[in-house]
Amino acid sequence: MDENRHRHTVWMDDAVWDQVESRYQRDNCSTRNEFIEKAVQFYSGYLDTESADAYLPKVLADVLEGKLGALGKRMGHLLFKLSVDQNLMGNVLAAGIDIDPDELRKARVRCVKEVKETNGEISFEDTVRYQKGVE
Repeated sequence: MDENRHRHTVWMDDAVWDQVESRYQRDNCSTRNEFIEKAVQFYSGYLDTESADAYLPKVLADVLEGKLGALGKRMGHLLFKLSVDQNLMGNVLAAGIDIDPDELRKARVRCVKEVKETNGEISFEDTVRYQKGVE
């Protein structure tokens, strides 16, 4: 056992203990004791303004890290699906048209330039107008 840890007896209402029972696993705590320890540290940080500056940003950072991690994972999955569909569309299109490599390189250079200039906001209508020479 950790030599900095000691057993302490604490009295609390049954309603408060029921809150501990119902919430400690939702907070990813392995024990009720860990949940109570985190709650005391949080409340102590809340009461002590000097500790609040040190503790609350850590709590917020942990919450944001979890939320942003989930968002990043979801975005990664969506980008993968989009890439698969784009690859499929490119293969189907390439099978049906005849374009020489030089024309393809010129089109890529133009597309990179357009995407940079418009920050990626290119509409299909704009592309059709360009291809028809109606700019």
